[in-house]
Amino acid sequence: MDVLEKLYATPAGKFVARKAGLADPPRLRRGRVLPTGPVVLAELDGGGLGRATLAQLGIEAAEPLLDLPESRTKDEKGRDVPPRYSTRPGAIVVDATGVREITQLEGIRRALRPVMRSLEESGRVIVLATDAADVEGLEAKAVAQAVDGVNRTVGKELRGGATANLVFVRRGTEPADLASTMSFLLEGRSAFVSGQAWRVGTAERRHSVTARPFDGRVVVVTGAARGIGAAIARTFARDGATVVAVDIPASGDALASVANEVGGSALQLDITSGDAGARMAEHVARVHGESSRIWAVVHNAGITRDKLLANLDEKRWASVLDVNLAAEMRINDYLLTHDVPGGLAEEARIVGIASTSGVAGNKGQTNYAASKAGVMGLVWAMREELAARPITVNAVAPGFIETEMTAAIPFVQREIFRRSNSLNQGGRPVDVAETLAYLCDPASGGVNGQVIRVCGQNLVGA
Repeated sequence: MDVLEKLYATPAGKFVARKAGLADPPRLRRGRVLPTGPVVLAELDGGGLGRATLAQLGIEAAEPLLDLPESRTKDEKGRDVPPRYSTRPGAIVVDATGVREITQLEGIRRALRPVMRSLEESGRVIVLATDAADVEGLEAKAVAQAVDGVNRTVGKELRGGATANLVFVRRGTEPADLASTMSFLLEGRSAFVSGQAWRVGTAERRHSVTARPFDGRVVVVTGAARGIGAAIARTFARDGATVVAVDIPASGDALASVANEVGGSALQLDITSGDAGARMAEHVARVHGESSRIWAVVHNAGITRDKLLANLDEKRWASVLDVNLAAEMRINDYLLTHDVPGGLAEEARIVGIASTSGVAGNKGQTNYAASKAGVMGLVWAMREELAARPITVNAVAPGFIETEMTAAIPFVQREIFRRSNSLNQGGRPVDVAETLAYLCDPASGGVNGQVIRVCGQNLVGA
């Protein structure tokens, strides 16, 4: 802890920080925990998907208050104020799947204005809209994008650790397809996901939402010896998975500790080796039984070799691209093309780790940004390539996450990075892990080819 950090921790330091707009950030609700307040549902212009999805999760929707002229009251200064909820809502779901015209966007404003200052701590705003690819006409397509503009702005205006997210639903999407996404967004598992939009379609095979979705399933996690990788292993194990923890031999002791903690197995492996995929399958068959299959591969392993491009040599360039992108591609290729004992399950999940650096670029990280942007491109391409198979491919793009590595950043710089998002704090490794587990859930078969940022709505990137 440096001098500035020690000063910040004192009462005087905290007072100065508050005056400078650096008050302590809100505590976020995490884990498989629903809001305590009611879940309000606003259905706009023929929407019915939201109500049916909530019912499938056993949640009874509360009626919304709407900001209509006749429902407003006057404050002490004579200004119009929207109607107030008698009980603070825990979340509001706005079903805008029937919205096609500009004038219909008013319905979103009416529904959201009364909750903007009344949501409970770590509340949720969830908007459902029809994907632009499934609507006809210029106005309808423009309106679909306009809803995303509302979502991103709402995320920046909410207080107290509340989040806003948008789900674009594809034609034919049923409540069973959407249920895992709704559950994730309502629960504390989505604590550090805000201002994001992604797509949900129809799953080839549907599964129910459960608290232990990975019971009896094997999940391989690379880079599992510490940090985010260890959190991923713990989260999947909590949800029932048999975890195969993978890391380099130099991290063998830490790797064994994590594997023992989660009741899984450890595989010391350099993922850049040409036979890495084959060795994963062989390990699963040998240790967990020849009938065992890999339900999910979590490509978490990665490295940085930061230098300004003017100082970046070919070795630093190649090593980052090999570990972060090429190795992932080689492992995927082997597992997807070899039907061997311990290989991929028929409905397997493949997930990668991108980064906000890959979304927006980052000074001194040309090689890293290239590798992480490549992960995103790989996800989008593999979705098309695997369209005939019930396998999903997705990725998460973390922002500033509190790890041993980020703890080494100088205090002032670290505080700037932490607070450069709508939640005014850094994320935790478990936030990344929870999002990965959601993507790998058997009930998330309708989520495919998506990259979800876990960044608290970072100011960097789109």
